[in-house]
Amino acid sequence: MKRILLVIAAFILFAAPVFAKDSIKIGLIAPLTGDVKTFGESAKNGFLIAIEEYSKKGRYTIVPVIADDRNDPTEGANAALKLITQDKVFAISGPLTSKVSIPVSDIANSNKVPMITGTATNPKVTVHEGKRKPYVFRACFIDPFQGTVAAGFALKDLKVKTAAVLYDVGNDYSRGLAEYFRTTFTKGGGSIVAYESYQKDDVDFSALITKVQTKKPDVIYLPDYYNKVALIARQIREKGLKSILIGGDGWDSPELLKIAGSSIVGGYFTNHYSPDRKDPVSEAFIKRYREKHRMVPDTFAALSYDATTMLLKAIDSIPSKKQEDIVKYLVNLKNHKGVTGRITFDKNGDAIKSVVLLKVEKDGVRYMTTINP
Repeated sequence: MKRILLVIAAFILFAAPVFAKDSIKIGLIAPLTGDVKTFGESAKNGFLIAIEEYSKKGRYTIVPVIADDRNDPTEGANAALKLITQDKVFAISGPLTSKVSIPVSDIANSNKVPMITGTATNPKVTVHEGKRKPYVFRACFIDPFQGTVAAGFALKDLKVKTAAVLYDVGNDYSRGLAEYFRTTFTKGGGSIVAYESYQKDDVDFSALITKVQTKKPDVIYLPDYYNKVALIARQIREKGLKSILIGGDGWDSPELLKIAGSSIVGGYFTNHYSPDRKDPVSEAFIKRYREKHRMVPDTFAALSYDATTMLLKAIDSIPSKKQEDIVKYLVNLKNHKGVTGRITFDKNGDAIKSVVLLKVEKDGVRYMTTINP
């Protein structure tokens, strides 16, 4: 009789309905093809690791919806509209580059869909004509801070006096960094001896470099993405210029050294994160990433993970599925322990955090120092 009761009890236990978690769609917009596809690949990896971790303990079943923006503003805007109107995503992680994030942030904000970009650094992503976009946040510092740090490093640490700047006139990220570097470098007593622009699709920079060569600058500031930087660096060295090269976070890609070779060795760039920084959260993420992808995560993986983790933390913490509550939660988020450091949002939704200074060497990138805001 006891055995029969046990069998019945077991049957009832296994026959009892299992209530599935409520599901929420989270979108990722990233350049999975195009000129900076390595950024997108890394961001997607970080995004999916964050969701995978959340699925083990979170209140909801997260359904990822990934869109390719090809690093094109129109493609990004179309992707955002599809995610919001057709896929009905609850929130968006990304995009990555400023020129795509600016139009996407306008769309997300007007539709009241929370968005956190991991890596778009131009101030216009979160603020338009002095007005805050309340549904938009970023997990990274902004260009004024990055450009200021780079110029300060050149003046105080490298102790240089003259600088040239080459930038993409059609790229908000590149143009913004160029302007902030020039302003700070000049205010600090340095001299900008050449300030030259080029177009996105240019591949021959010999005329610009010849102009720069006659000025013999101590440093050349190259605020662009790794593929363009590598191309310019090679042509600079082919011309015989020995100037120190400096840049921004767009340099961060394993492809930089592969494309530029020895031309970029000895260069410095500002960044959001270094795998050499000793921190339990960072070390745990690096370990998981290496196990899954057989490589050390770059900044785009780390910041995409941080951005997505903060979205998921907000979703899990609010009492009901209301997007305005996500915004309220993020506004009050303090000292979030991310892979790229502690993150608190300022009044504009921008992350208050440190900059790391990295140096390119023959076998990779070496951490130099951390500069606090």
